[in-house]
Amino acid sequence: MEIHLDKRALRQIRLSAADAVEEGDTEALREDVLEAFSEEQVEEIERRLDSGDFFEFLTDVLDEWSGDDVDELFELLETQLGDLGVDLKYEPREDDDSEEEAEDDVEPDDDDDDDDAEEDVVEEEEP
Repeated sequence: MEIHLDKRALRQIRLSAADAVEEGDTEALREDVLEAFSEEQVEEIERRLDSGDFFEFLTDVLDEWSGDDVDELFELLETQLGDLGVDLKYEPREDDDSEEEAEDDVEPDDDDDDDDAEEDVVEEEEP
């Protein structure tokens, strides 16, 4: 089984994990991770779990997490779900996307010659 987390879910988990690192409380993080999965995905994961409880599974993952590195949390989720036969896929890290989007928003200045011409005109006007 393959599960894809969208950018919104990743953003929410990352923000929640950052809050958990600051506050030392993982309750909200556990809820946000749970909400990142659809009901059908949760049901399928629960069928594969010995305990049959996804919430308990997340508690165990968060207990194993050092609480410092958000990427480590995603690695733990991938590993633990992988052990159940669930392949967790997600978009590249938000930081990478933000940089690409910022680059896309900037329009290249192809009219360098026009800028030079304006500078020349200004220089000619000065006494």
